[in-house]
Amino acid sequence: MENRDIAALKEKLNSQDKSERMTAIETVKGLALEKGKNSGMTNNHVHSTYSFSPYTPARIVYEAYQNHLDVVGLMDHDSIGGAEEFIEAGKAFGIATTIGFEIRTDWLDTPFKDRRLNNPDQIGCAYFCVHGVPHQKVGQAAMFLKGIVSARNERNRRMTERINAQVPDIHLSFEEDVVPISMLNDGGSITERHILFALVNKLFEICGKGEPLIEYLSKKLGLFLSESQRTLLLDIDYAYYAYDVLNVLKGNFVAKIFIPAEPPETPTIQEAVMFCKEIGAILSYAYLGDVTASPTGDKKAQVFEDAYLDELFAYLEVLGIPAVAYMPSRNTREQVQRIMALSDKHGFFQISGEDINQPRQSFICEQLMYPEFSHLVESAWALIGHERRASENLDDGMFSDRQNGRDLKEKTSEYAAFGRESV
Repeated sequence: MENRDIAALKEKLNSQDKSERMTAIETVKGLALEKGKNSGMTNNHVHSTYSFSPYTPARIVYEAYQNHLDVVGLMDHDSIGGAEEFIEAGKAFGIATTIGFEIRTDWLDTPFKDRRLNNPDQIGCAYFCVHGVPHQKVGQAAMFLKGIVSARNERNRRMTERINAQVPDIHLSFEEDVVPISMLNDGGSITERHILFALVNKLFEICGKGEPLIEYLSKKLGLFLSESQRTLLLDIDYAYYAYDVLNVLKGNFVAKIFIPAEPPETPTIQEAVMFCKEIGAILSYAYLGDVTASPTGDKKAQVFEDAYLDELFAYLEVLGIPAVAYMPSRNTREQVQRIMALSDKHGFFQISGEDINQPRQSFICEQLMYPEFSHLVESAWALIGHERRASENLDDGMFSDRQNGRDLKEKTSEYAAFGRESV
């Protein structure tokens, strides 16, 4: 049952006004909530409005509280702007929080330059999650990301112009239509989803919702809509209807306007490894795996890294990357078992999260209740332990030079125990 006092603050925690959100967080602190019994549920990969999401950092923690999560992690694209708010909200709700960010890396100077890694839109470019950023290094991380965001926005402007060339009847302005629906002015980033969401708003203006919109997407934009997508787009009363339209565009329209990213927007993988080492964060390869059907409807069937996974993991070890992130709910049992076996072989720390960025997704990964995935819950607590120790002294981080050479299972167990004790 939702606490009545907290329910009254629900919308304020999702306000566009940061001062209102922070005031709501302080109010929650005053309620002195009792910490619930550990559920064993965690999620280390939730996006906020600082990249793209229906949830502010404060609202993420509220949702985690309502879903009885023990650990929740902030993971925004090219941004760590929501970190302070997220940490304070965690204290208010009595939930362990871990902070990080997601970046794309350039692989053109590697043996995989001609391969599609884990990026649906671009060959020779790979997504990585930066987990467990020590709190004294948040400012340094923000400066690193500022240059990435600036370069990305130059490309965003050009893609916005491509939309104007592709879509009849509208004119989309990057400054007037895209920037205002982002958190750019408070350290946030702008992604392809922001551009597409601005397009959705324009489509509503010219053709409305439901059947007229389906006809416009099908006939004027030439997009194929599955029966499930058509059903969703007929549900015009759904509170987050625009997100369903966005998913159609993300899966079927991006290729028409996409411009490949390049440095400095995408640092080389070697630069990313060096930077994460410098700030004491944990760099992890984000495994995607071949996709046959997208659980969220925003990805088309596509082949990624499965055909050369052994070769790729060997190279990740050579690069000095300490961790791999994956989502048991998004892959087949065979894919997950292979990832776990390869991670053990190469000594990679295994991290899981559900990649939340839209309202139809659940914060809960039910697979974590299975015994075979108990190590992922332990890893989540180890992240908490790492972040808190490294925030006191970088040399005490899990993968610092001082900790190198230690048995990974022993180290994970130690850091997880510290993480649990520190909450």
